[in-house]
Amino acid sequence: MRTRTNAILWCFFLGWIGAHKFYLGQTGWGIAYLLFCWTGIPSFAAFVEFIMLLVMVDTEFNRKFNGMTNHATASVAESTAALGDLKRLYDSGIITAEEYEEKRKKLLKNI
Repeated sequence: MRTRTNAILWCFFLGWIGAHKFYLGQTGWGIAYLLFCWTGIPSFAAFVEFIMLLVMVDTEFNRKFNGMTNHATASVAESTAALGDLKRLYDSGIITAEEYEEKRKKLLKNI
């Protein structure tokens, strides 16, 4: 499994030759960096990518480079809407208090 820290280090020290691209599994881009490393363009691009990797959160890194997707994780807006729907179901008597609490805890965990 690739880590964000390793990608940052590869990018900072050897980004000008595309080492971070090979590490991240983007072989085509790595070869392009190698072919054009003498121009300085890959150095500039690696610096930009270094900054992007620094500000990227781990979940985004894992989704993008490790292929990890967490289908249970929903956006805050989706979770808020789902909580509202759940509350309406509880208020109308369709679900029990136990069901309401169980589902509410799952939704809150995903935020």
